[in-house]
Amino acid sequence: MKILALDSSGNVASAAIVEDDKLLIEFTMNYKKTHSQTLLPIISDICKKVELDLESIDYIATASGPGSFTGLRIGVATAKGLAYGLNKPIIGVPTLDGLAYNITYTNYLICPIMDARRNQVYTAFYLWEKDNLKRESDYLAVSIDECIDLAKGYNRPVIFLGDGVLVYKEVIKEKMTSDEVFFAPQSCNMQRASSIGSLAMILAKEGKFEDSMEFSPFYLRKSQAEREYENKRNKK
Repeated sequence: MKILALDSSGNVASAAIVEDDKLLIEFTMNYKKTHSQTLLPIISDICKKVELDLESIDYIATASGPGSFTGLRIGVATAKGLAYGLNKPIIGVPTLDGLAYNITYTNYLICPIMDARRNQVYTAFYLWEKDNLKRESDYLAVSIDECIDLAKGYNRPVIFLGDGVLVYKEVIKEKMTSDEVFFAPQSCNMQRASSIGSLAMILAKEGKFEDSMEFSPFYLRKSQAEREYENKRNKK
C-alpha cells in the first residue's frame, strides 16, 4: 500500500510517500515561501526522486485540521485536486494527532500546541499505551494558561511540541517546574508528513477514508475574517 501524505497546516510545508512499513521519501520545508508556491513542486520533486507514478498511489493523506486557515485550505485543496484527478480516496489525519505521533513510546504526557494567536493554542493531550497512541482529551482551542493547567492535571511529566512552543516556551517554563516540563528537539518539533502518512496507513487498514468530493478540513474556531464579519453584522 502506498500513501502520498501532505501537511501544510502550519508554517511547515511537508510531503512524504509511505509504502507499507517503509518511508520512501520525505521533504519538509520551513522557510519563507508560501505553501501555494512550495507544496506542488515538493510533491513533483519527491515523486521524481523515487521514480513514482502517482497513478500507483492508493491513498492521498492530508492534515485535516486544526491549523492555519490558509495553510489548511491549500493542503486540502491540493489533496482533493490530486485525489479527484487520480480517482483516489482521501484520508484526513487530525493535525494534532500527527504532531503527537512525532514522539514515540514514552510514559510522559504529549502535548502538541499550535499557535492560534490571541494568546490561544490548538491542543490535545496524548499518552502511549503499548504500541498505540491514545488521545486523552478533545481537540481544544484554549488559552496557554488553561492548556498548562490542564496538562498539570495529568500529574506526570509533559513533552510540549509544535510552533506554539516558539511563542509560549518562557510562559510554560515560568508556570511549570523543570522536572515537569520537556520540549521536543527541533527534529520532532514541527509537522511532518511522514507522521501523517504513518497514521493514515493505520486508518486505511481500518477502512477510514473518504471520497475527494466529500472531504473537508475542520476548524476549532472561526477565521478572523468570519469573526470580523459577524462583529460588523452585530453592530448594525
